Amino acid sequence: MNRDALIRDLRAYGRAHGLEVRWEPRQGKGSHGRLTVGARFTMVPAGQIKRFMLETILRQLGLPKDLIR
Repeated sequence: MNRDALIRDLRAYGRAHGLEVRWEPRQGKGSHGRLTVGARFTMVPAGQIKRFMLETILRQLGLPKDLIR
C-alpha cells in the first residue's frame, strides 16, 4: 500500500466514524508528513508502506488493524 492509498482509506474511515483526518506534508522532514486522526498523530513516509509499518501507524493512531486490506 502506498501513502496516498492509506490517507484515502483513513479519510473514508474518519467520515464514517466522525473523526477529523488531516494530512500535513510540510510538518515532516524530507519526504515524511504528519497525519492526524482525531486527537492523535503520527509521521508517515512517502512511497510504499510495508505491512509492519502500517500496523505501527494504526497502533499509534489508536485505530483497529482490520483497516488494512
